[in-house]
Order: sequence, then structure tokens, then C-alpha cells
Amino acid sequence: MDDLAALKTKYEAEIAAATDEAALEAVRVAALGKKGEVSLMMRGLGAMSPEERQLAGPALNALKASLSDAIAVRRSALADAALEARLAEETVDVTLPPRPARTGTIHPITQVTEEVIAILADLGFGVAEGPQVETDWYNFDALNIPADHPSRTEMDTFYMHRDPADPRPPHVLRTHTSPVQIRYMEAHGAPCRIIAPGRVYRADYDQTHTPMFHQVEGLAIDRDISMANLKWTLEEFCRAFFEVETIELRFRASHFPFTEPSAEVDIRCSWTDGQLRIGEGDDWMEILGSGMVHPKVLRAAGVDPDEWQGFAFGIGIDRLAMLKYGMPDLRAFFDSDLRWLQHYGFRPGDVPRTFA
Repeated sequence: MDDLAALKTKYEAEIAAATDEAALEAVRVAALGKKGEVSLMMRGLGAMSPEERQLAGPALNALKASLSDAIAVRRSALADAALEARLAEETVDVTLPPRPARTGTIHPITQVTEEVIAILADLGFGVAEGPQVETDWYNFDALNIPADHPSRTEMDTFYMHRDPADPRPPHVLRTHTSPVQIRYMEAHGAPCRIIAPGRVYRADYDQTHTPMFHQVEGLAIDRDISMANLKWTLEEFCRAFFEVETIELRFRASHFPFTEPSAEVDIRCSWTDGQLRIGEGDDWMEILGSGMVHPKVLRAAGVDPDEWQGFAFGIGIDRLAMLKYGMPDLRAFFDSDLRWLQHYGFRPGDVPRTFA
């Protein structure tokens, strides 16, 4: 028993002398670890006679409990001391001048979307919205996209999971905002003049493509609308958006299932010292697709194509942002990099305006 008293005195002194968590842990291991002095003595109880074990067992347990309590108390004291030291080091001098407040920025996609809406609103277009999860009919069939069209494959389109026993076609993440045109004409009929901005989804990913991106579709339906009206609308839009007086567009014959005739639209531009300049030079750059709404699309939306006709166009909002503000990589739009957002973002007071 005298040995236990000496052992207790020894380790209590070492516990009290420990100046940090590492030193305290070393004392704990030496005393109570698997190979510690107290632990080895407790293993020796099995070799004692019942009479010796009856005396030594309670004494060893008491020693172990006493040292454990002392270690816990010392650990708490060390933690309190460390906290006090840290608080002393991190004291704030309230007499120092305040740091300038950092405000958030408007994402370029949000800014450009508002710019597009503001410009086209001045041209008489209202804003329409629709669901991002669409039926196969609204996304493809109503837009005269045939069943064997490449865009309907799972390599290009995100299909929603469905029960294999369900005979209905699966839903899709919309691949364009054109379904909004069908829904709007179904609900409101003709005449109409709307734009449909929003997110769209396609299975593609590289420097100029991402699985989720943004588009704005334009639609104008009336009795005597022609390609001349489409050309004027796009010229006025490009002049206002790119803030230049001179705009020259080139229409190239193309094919889209939902328009007839269809046209890809190029804009005259030049590259000077790596900078894109719109409205000048000898180069052409494709910016959008357009055309006269196909009669089958009007009929699918409940509009009589013998009485009404109109034009439609589709523009990538992300691409417009890249062209106007010099952003080289579309993927950076979705990286949530605060440095990129601080550089390319807009102040909350930067209200979109039309070009005068």
C-alpha cells in the first residue's frame, strides 16, 4: 500500500507540472496506458491469492480513479488557459478605422438576362415562363421534331426516370425554352409577342458548352408578319445590346424542325489585339438561330396557320455575356469562384438600360 501512495504522489506531481496537452497525455500513458505502471499492477491481480486480491483490488481502482480525475481537471485547466491566451492575442482595437464593407455582386447571367428583357420589352415583347421539366410532347412533338431526330437520344437529352411498366413517354429536362411558346399560344392564342428566358439542359460539357445553360426564345405571331420584321427586330436588339450604332447581320439558310424557312444569323465583327469588335471588320460570327414558325407548330398550339403566321428566334444568354464582356470560358460561370465573381460581377446599382 505504501508503494501505491508513493505512485500516487509521483503522478499527481507530474500531472500538476504538465504545461500543455502533449505533456499531460504522456503522463496519462505512463500511468494508465496499456503498459502504464498502474495498468501493469492491475494485471498482476490475477496472480495474487484471494486475500491479497481483496485488499489490493480496491486500492488500485481508487488510485486509477484518482489519477483519471486529476488528469481531467488538469486538461480542463490547460484548455481554459489556452483560450484566455488566444483571446488576449485576438483582442480587437475598436479605435482602428473600419475596413471597407465588401458587397456582393450581380452574376453576369442575371445582368445579361435583365438587359435582354429590358431591350426586348422596349420592342413590345412580354415575358413568358414555363416548367423546366417538360413532357416529351411539349419539348419535341409539338415543335415538329421527329421521333428519329438526334436531339431526342439520351446522348443529347436528360430523361427523367420512370417505371418501365409505365406506357407514357418519359419527362425530360427541357432542351430549349421553345416549349414555352406552345404553352403560351395554347393559353392565350394569337396574336402574341413574347420572349421566354430561362435555364435549359443538354448533355454536353466543354469550354463553350455546359449541361445547364440559359436561353431566351422570341416569338411574334400576327396576320402579316414576315422575315423583314424578324430582321428589323434582331438588328435593333443587337444594336442596343452591343451598344454600337452600326450593325450588319447576315442570314444563312439553315434547317430547324420548328421554323420554315430557317436561318442562322451571323454578325459582322473583327478581332483587334485579341478584342472582339462588333459592327466592323471583315469577319462574321454566328450568334443565333431564327425563322418563320412552322405551320405544324402553330397547329399543335391550337393556332390556325391559314390565318396567322410569325417568326421565332433563339439566343444563348451565356454566349451573349461572353461576347459582350470578354469571358473566355463558359464553365467559369458555374464554378462559384468569388474572385471571378468579384471581377466579372456587377454592382447592385448597375441597372440594365437600353442603348440610346
